[in-house]
Amino acid sequence: MTEPDIPASDRRAVALFEMLPRLVDGDPDLQRRGRFLDCEFTIGVGKTPLHVSVRSGKVVSVARGPFLLRPATFALEADGAAWLEFLAPIPRPGAHDIFALSKAGRLKISGNLVPLMGNLQYVKDVLATPRASVAAEASA
Repeated sequence: MTEPDIPASDRRAVALFEMLPRLVDGDPDLQRRGRFLDCEFTIGVGKTPLHVSVRSGKVVSVARGPFLLRPATFALEADGAAWLEFLAPIPRPGAHDIFALSKAGRLKISGNLVPLMGNLQYVKDVLATPRASVAAEASA
């Protein structure tokens, strides 16, 4: 798939999630809260998978796929529009949380959910870190 074939909302959401290593690196409290998590998970943005590696609460990498046989503990998949609603500085009700998006049928959660549920607030906070960047862009 060439870049022009990817919807603009997907490209924007991918760019925001690719900032996770830098954003989480700048938040020592968030890293401390995730210090017991070591896993690989996938953020699916439309047809673009992002492979996220977490080591001791630090997001060490976000790699853009597609990948052939790359294992992940769990996956969170939605289209770019749903992710952008989630990443709004103040998300609307129903887009404010991964479970709200899932309940609305806009996000699919799959894989081994034990690490996700055991570190739920950490994962949700990591996913929400780009909100500050979106807010800063909106105010500029």
